[in-house]
Amino acid sequence: MSAATGLHARFDVAFDSRFSLKVDLELPDRGISAIYGASGSGKTTLLRCIAGLHRSDDGFLKLNHTVWQNDRQFVPTHQRSLAYVFQEASLFSHLNVEGNLNFAWRRSRDKDSRYLQQVISLMGIEPLLARSTGSLSGGERQRVAIARALLTRPRLLLLDEPLAALDTGRREEILPYLERLHEEFSAPVLYVSHSLDEIARLADQLVVMEAGRIVANDALGKVLTRTDIALSQRDEAGVVLEACVLERDEHWHLIRVEFSGGSLWIRDNGDHLGKNLRIRVLARDVSLALDEPGATSIVNRLPAKVEAISETADSAMALVTLVLGETRILARLTRRSVHTLELQPGKTVWAQLKSVAVLR
Repeated sequence: MSAATGLHARFDVAFDSRFSLKVDLELPDRGISAIYGASGSGKTTLLRCIAGLHRSDDGFLKLNHTVWQNDRQFVPTHQRSLAYVFQEASLFSHLNVEGNLNFAWRRSRDKDSRYLQQVISLMGIEPLLARSTGSLSGGERQRVAIARALLTRPRLLLLDEPLAALDTGRREEILPYLERLHEEFSAPVLYVSHSLDEIARLADQLVVMEAGRIVANDALGKVLTRTDIALSQRDEAGVVLEACVLERDEHWHLIRVEFSGGSLWIRDNGDHLGKNLRIRVLARDVSLALDEPGATSIVNRLPAKVEAISETADSAMALVTLVLGETRILARLTRRSVHTLELQPGKTVWAQLKSVAVLR
């Protein structure tokens, strides 16, 4: 990524004696960059600094070739071409859905009615236009809030845990619409979340924060395989693979997908041949064998090489990094298994993938 394009943010500010934010961050000029961390790590604070809602006297912010903050100027929030969607959708209660959208559209830099219809279609809210905001479900309200933000044609979209207030059902309802931002929204999106499930489905870039500092910032796949950060200690730790549908087995309702480390058989959800999919493999769902397994219920078995063995917070467990072609995956094993198999870097093994989740 060139320093001339994308987002470059640098902030150094102490809010009180217990917390300070000190970051120097560069992100791509398009796609979804997720900001992940535990509560209190500084995710929302970073987003508010980027929005201009928190002021850092020693700060710098540039989006592509436009400077919003340096040692000589501070562009106020309302003059920054950005949109901010919070956890709770703050819609105008005196206007119906269409009125909320028109309010934003009239303030757009380019009042193109085709774009208005495109956004309505993107977020699937055409059936809601005549509804009052008070009659909407939580998921519907957030879809309208995101549509309203998009209609201002922002050069940067900030989403601050937009699904945190929703139950599982409403969260699953809105995620497919957020996934479409990849294909149909060209400006960069910063997505704050503490949910690895959401991040695995949506993010291209992943920023990990701890105590107001950035401990990782790279492509999603690279960060997820790092065992030196707290992220790898989570029960949901694993990897995300980009794969392509190659073959369909109609009798057993399976499809074969290929990634850079081999191919896998997974559930057939009706995806057409040649379609690119994002799939997730959790470290807890990978087991290892020294020889190619014979008769077993585990369909997906791939040759791999041990790259590293790392300790975990659980003294009984270890995290094994495996290389499959150009791809790395993780396996969470007991330390006893590591000892019994005499695992060490460079050793060839068979990786058995007990479960593979299709994300999109």
